[in-house]
Amino acid sequence: MASKSFFQVITEAIRDIEAHGYDSQARIQRWILVIREAAARHYTPQSMVENMLNGMLRTVYTRFIEKDGVYKVHPGISRFTIDQMKPSLHRELERRMEASRNLIKLHREETIRKTIQRFEGWSTSVPAGGSNVVEVKEVKENLTKPLTSLPYEERRVLIDQAHKLISNINDIIALDNNALCAVWDSRWRQPGYNYRPDHKERDRKYYAIRGNWAMQKGLMKVGPAGYTDQITQPGEEPFCRCSYVYVYNLASVPDYMLTVLGIKSLERVAAQ
Repeated sequence: MASKSFFQVITEAIRDIEAHGYDSQARIQRWILVIREAAARHYTPQSMVENMLNGMLRTVYTRFIEKDGVYKVHPGISRFTIDQMKPSLHRELERRMEASRNLIKLHREETIRKTIQRFEGWSTSVPAGGSNVVEVKEVKENLTKPLTSLPYEERRVLIDQAHKLISNINDIIALDNNALCAVWDSRWRQPGYNYRPDHKERDRKYYAIRGNWAMQKGLMKVGPAGYTDQITQPGEEPFCRCSYVYVYNLASVPDYMLTVLGIKSLERVAAQ
């Protein structure tokens, strides 16, 4: 005999409480157990979600690393350099997949907890003996809201983790190859994107990477935007789609971030 769906169970629970009210804690606990089991069955199986998750992140990784997306963010970096870094970049992919699996698991547990909390809060408010003024449709919508929104939340987690994966890969490449600064690229122009106002303010600004080789040689100084380690990073905050474009050579650093020694160094190179 097929198990009852989550929505069937919720409907039966509401009807039972409507008829009897909060006449005993045992009645409430019995329904909590049944609802918890039905909610767990309602989910797409964990293995299927993990396969979808892994497939999506691998696709994002491959598109960025193998399809030349990485060179738009790291102009001047060679394919040979990226090939040499692939083991460490792939470790970041594996790390991000594990983090995503844990997040989705936590989301599911939290969704069930909220559903149970809503049911318990409502059911214990119905007087013993039942009530003939229970709005079943309204109560049902309230109790099922966390669970019905879960697929959307899981998709948001996947998209957010994909952005974090790319952001972390970019950070690894930049640090390994001695980037000098990073230019913030906001997505505030993207239609429908709920951008953060402070991220829009960062758009096109140059942030120095603290302790880079040009600073150590006295060729470069921090600009008015400051250092990359003084602000949140692209993709760090939930659902942030911003990114950096990295600067690796002194000639591409804005004049206002060059020291007198740096300007003279570039002049000598130009003269040669």
